[in-house]
Amino acid sequence: MTPNPIAETFLAFSVKRMQLSESDINRCIEKLTEEQLFHRGAEHENSIANLLLHLEGNLRQWVLHGIDNQPDVRTRDAEFTLEPTATAAEIRSRFANTLAECRAVIGSLDIERLLIKTDPQPTGNWGSVTILEAIYLIVGHLQLHTGQIILLTKQLTHSDLDLSIPRKR
Repeated sequence: MTPNPIAETFLAFSVKRMQLSESDINRCIEKLTEEQLFHRGAEHENSIANLLLHLEGNLRQWVLHGIDNQPDVRTRDAEFTLEPTATAAEIRSRFANTLAECRAVIGSLDIERLLIKTDPQPTGNWGSVTILEAIYLIVGHLQLHTGQIILLTKQLTHSDLDLSIPRKR
């Protein structure tokens, strides 16, 4: 395998972005009660707990199944249930464990595999993508829902979270 600084940088930065998203999510969750984690503004909205279940299922399907060839055990509809099926602690643990496993898979990926095609979600709309594209999509998806969790946390706590450079007040 020839060194490829572009591919190596892409993989390392993908892992770093995943870690930063997890850090932001954890900082949000630490400010919330269990009731707030399951709060929905309306039935058509997701709670933070639902978003964590959704991210865990999506990460598992795209990275662990689509890249690491593990069995596809995702039950997508269960991620959006109106009634809690697990405690907040269980949901957080599942999310953290899956995210750590996904970071390990991406961080140790042979760069020669980046252009291999995969179809991690055959019932979805994406179709076949390269592993590089799958990683790009999953990191973007994680960041998108991290932003939602940040916004929901601000709304639920009625406070600024100062997750990055605090603004002047």
